[in-house]
Amino acid sequence: MPSPESPIGSANTDLSRLVAAAADLCRKPLRHAVVSSAQGSTAVEADSHPQQSLDLCLRLEARTPEGERVPPEDLELEIYRSGDALNLTLAWCHRDDQPLLWQGSHPVWMDGATGLRSSCPPHGQPLEALARRLRALLRPDQG
Repeated sequence: MPSPESPIGSANTDLSRLVAAAADLCRKPLRHAVVSSAQGSTAVEADSHPQQSLDLCLRLEARTPEGERVPPEDLELEIYRSGDALNLTLAWCHRDDQPLLWQGSHPVWMDGATGLRSSCPPHGQPLEALARRLRALLRPDQG
């Protein structure tokens, strides 16, 4: 556990809380815990280090309101910059048959195996809402 005076540690905690709260709101009634899914990745707050990269990969672990784990609903969230733009991808961790969502200036659903564009799956609207919310929260200056 990072020391209380560690700025990276507090940024990780703040970012994890922000992502979990956004996921809880957009994917009701599920509750979410956020864990790093890439070794060596460090989260930084976009507004506290505007010139620093915000490239990281997180896993959103889903639970029922009663606290029971629901692994098929777990998501992988990748946050990265491309130029000045902040982009996100969301994909189900345990459902390779489902398309993944890329969110930049607009949402694009893609087949994970081929990379070809696909339509929004029936249960994809909450993920689009989550991606838009996260992008707005992380970079409020980018619409």
